[in-house]
Amino acid sequence: MTDQFRDTLFLSDLDGTLLRSDQTLGEYTCSVIDRLADAGIHFSYATARSIDTAALVTKGICVNLPVIVHNGSFILDSVTRKPLWSAAFTHEEEIEVYGAFLDHGLFPLTYAVIDGKNRFSYIKAHCSRAQWDFVMSRLWSEEDRRAREIFAPDEALDGTVYYFACIADDEKQLLPVYKRLKNRFRCIYSRDIYTDAPWLEIMPQGVSKASAAHKLMGLLGCTRLVCFGDAENDLSMFESADEKYAVANAVPALKKRATAVIGENDEEAVAAWLDANVLKKI
Repeated sequence: MTDQFRDTLFLSDLDGTLLRSDQTLGEYTCSVIDRLADAGIHFSYATARSIDTAALVTKGICVNLPVIVHNGSFILDSVTRKPLWSAAFTHEEEIEVYGAFLDHGLFPLTYAVIDGKNRFSYIKAHCSRAQWDFVMSRLWSEEDRRAREIFAPDEALDGTVYYFACIADDEKQLLPVYKRLKNRFRCIYSRDIYTDAPWLEIMPQGVSKASAAHKLMGLLGCTRLVCFGDAENDLSMFESADEKYAVANAVPALKKRATAVIGENDEEAVAAWLDANVLKKI
């Protein structure tokens, strides 16, 4: 590998950044990333997705490095899908978080390792319309077998819980929970880029794409981080990266922290930047 990039990890968000608006990778993007891999460049991704859905949308590229999923809750071997590092709530924290949702009449999706498998649990009768649409999108997938229907709240905390996600039809439902928990846990409130539905994600304190990125850098022996993103959950990466590039469709807060704003995700802007600034220099 060229000395210029030997110590650098290039890390991209997926949805809204590396992926186009139809949740696919363009041929040009696939070509650039495969050429990076062939050259020995450290390129990977950090996403809010699970490894199951991330693997589906990245089938066209060769990423042999570990990947970051669930907004930093896991670093996984991209080939075996085995965790190299993971976070989890204590049982007392699980009860606190789930109770905060219940107190406001909300029933979040709970993500946990149950009998050695990653599962998410839902109560169909208590799903908002937007949350049920999300669940159905996973139920339709033949390759995603994580969905677990439960019928009472006391089943929601089975296994080792590492992530909560609640999708509401009205943001006013989520904001009181966010305000209650934001100082105790890692909370991300945002709107889905595909449906515009309000989301609230809760993770253990200290878990973020940034913290996972620095753990991954340690595993790879990298000392520099160059990242790409579009949304609120990329802010932590941008605050800690050496260089950070926001796509043109990114939220304003991310653009303010960016080294530069590049083209839009539908223009395959991340691939174009990597081609011009990495591949053409090695």
